[in-house]
Amino acid sequence: MKGNIRNIPTKDLDRRLVVLLRNTSDIVVKARNRELRKYGISLEEWGVLSVINIIGEEATPAEISRWLFREHHSVTTILNRMARKGLIKRTKDLERKNMVRATLTEKGEKLFQTASKAQVPERVVSNLSIEDRKQLVRSLYTLRAGAQKELGVEYNPPFP
Repeated sequence: MKGNIRNIPTKDLDRRLVVLLRNTSDIVVKARNRELRKYGISLEEWGVLSVINIIGEEATPAEISRWLFREHHSVTTILNRMARKGLIKRTKDLERKNMVRATLTEKGEKLFQTASKAQVPERVVSNLSIEDRKQLVRSLYTLRAGAQKELGVEYNPPFP
């Protein structure tokens, strides 16, 4: 970080940190979205593809929402868009008629494999040493846990 942060009062430092986290996230998201546009998907769609790829046939809109910390209706909108693009298929659960499962189509699987080779995340974090990356991951998990506690969210997906 440029400048001297030693003399900044803690309250101001905390606010700066939150603003810097958001600003950094926005910039990385913008760069990642630009890269994913080449594949015809958004970062939100990429997140859903990733979660469905991990969960497999057990993926439901509610479970995807929990994994991504997104509202159910937002995930439903993304799933609708992805279904229209032929990236996912929805099937009704045979045992629970009111439950829908989402699975990747062959097109969705191919797109996931191809887009997984994208380089923006690696290029962005390569500016940090391996030890700095590990420390940042530890710090972000701690911050995420604090935010979850603030919201009363107890769910901890195994992802990322």
